[in-house]
Amino acid sequence: MIANVPLDEKYVRLTGLIAEKDAVAVAFSGGVDSSFLCYAAREALGDKAIAITVVSPMLPKSETDCAGEVAAKIGIRHFLIEEDEIDEEVAANPKERCYFCKKIEFAAIMAEAGKHGIHTVLDGSNRDDPGDYRPGLKALAELEIFSPLRAAELGKAEIRELSRRFDLPTWDKPAFACLASRIPYGERIDREKLSRIEKAEDALRSAGFRQFRVRSHGDIARIEVAPEERRRFFSEETLDSVSRELKAFGFLYVALELEGYAMGNMNRAVKA
Repeated sequence: MIANVPLDEKYVRLTGLIAEKDAVAVAFSGGVDSSFLCYAAREALGDKAIAITVVSPMLPKSETDCAGEVAAKIGIRHFLIEEDEIDEEVAANPKERCYFCKKIEFAAIMAEAGKHGIHTVLDGSNRDDPGDYRPGLKALAELEIFSPLRAAELGKAEIRELSRRFDLPTWDKPAFACLASRIPYGERIDREKLSRIEKAEDALRSAGFRQFRVRSHGDIARIEVAPEERRRFFSEETLDSVSRELKAFGFLYVALELEGYAMGNMNRAVKA
């Protein structure tokens, strides 16, 4: 364990771990962790590091656009894999959905990396990730995906701090997970539901909310916002406008989670 090692030393260890590889491909979502990992990989290996993003119905266009902008800022070569279909094992949405999704997604990334003569794929999971229900980590282990942030014992707060030091635009970006995580396990996933969720979350972003989720329970949209943002719903005007917008996207009812957003809320049923 090196949890008490100074942050600068942890970063040196991280880049050293990456530099030991001949060349790497970073599985790049455009989020805080994978953006920071792209920066470190580029620092460690220069042009021998590339970034690969899987573009699917699970990933909002705003996230794909962000990934492209961050890759350009870092100067890392960026490749997109277009996946229009939702695999049946994922669409069925069992509690192991993330395992199946990661297995398929990272197999595609490995294949794309191989086209560029790269045989090491990196993912951005960090020291804090194993604390929640994350079946996707099992898939990464089976595919022998290297997780250098975990190996360097870097946690989320440390990654944000280093990202801030390196002037990465994602340093204070709100946490994000794929759109499928908005749908309860056992309820089938399809493009229409994902599109409706994406539009609903875009509406909340446009309304000025920063950390949020729109959980889809059939015809019900259950809104979660950061606890400190809940007070904005004390306004009748905000309540009415948000309700009207989300209903225009196809929801019949719009509800608010009174305790606010918390990472892994949809995993409560699994834990229970």
